[in-house]
Amino acid sequence: MRVNKTKQKLEAGGTAFGFELGLGSALVAEGLARTGIDYLQIDTQHGDWGQDSVIAALMAIEGSDCTPIARVARNDYTLIGRLLDEGMMGIVVPMVHTAEDAKAAADACFYPPKGTRSCGWARIGRTTEDYWSWIDDEVLLMVQIESITAVENAEAILSTPGVAGCWTGPADLAFSMGIHPRDQRQSDEHILALERVLEACKNTGKVPGIAAMNPEDAAARAADGWRFINAGQDAAILMDAAAAGVRTVGLERAVLDRTTSY
Repeated sequence: MRVNKTKQKLEAGGTAFGFELGLGSALVAEGLARTGIDYLQIDTQHGDWGQDSVIAALMAIEGSDCTPIARVARNDYTLIGRLLDEGMMGIVVPMVHTAEDAKAAADACFYPPKGTRSCGWARIGRTTEDYWSWIDDEVLLMVQIESITAVENAEAILSTPGVAGCWTGPADLAFSMGIHPRDQRQSDEHILALERVLEACKNTGKVPGIAAMNPEDAAARAADGWRFINAGQDAAILMDAAAAGVRTVGLERAVLDRTTSY
């Protein structure tokens, strides 16, 4: 049996921090899994991952205390099932706008009678004893509230059985409101929308999550009440460290502005 330590931490009322992986590198996953971070989120929606590299990353993470979580490319029954079959302990589902969307995600994540996940003898079943008897208790399902429609439906979405909480995407939310992501923090309307998501989580007893730009932003989001927080992305961590090094040695180069990554 494998224990989902991130889910345990959240259920105990704690705050879990993660790094997002987009580079498609199992070696990066191996290194970051051993930094003390709670979870790594393999981004198969926007990241440079294929099925073989996802499996390699899972193998690299195993043996650490870090929870492997995947953002699925879309709310698709087969894609969600395949990621779980390969060994994911958590799934983040993008663009969940309604309770019906949330139910489809939950159905794909859990075996009957809780859901409708298909039963197959895949990688995780070959490498983990008695998988089918415990996995439904360990899967962490987070749905993305990243449109104003989803904000309006947030309580219904979060009330869906099997949904542990949300992972809010501030940039997509801004776009859906007619706000450029670079202006989101100056928009009272956007700030109010995020507060509505926090309130919906409080009212339903579910975990509020959000994408932060970096560890400093993640700490600020935690102080605001968010509890499932991406604290940075592998490429940004690498490039920020490299840019700092370039400045340290006295070189001047144009640095990509990633302040609107989320």
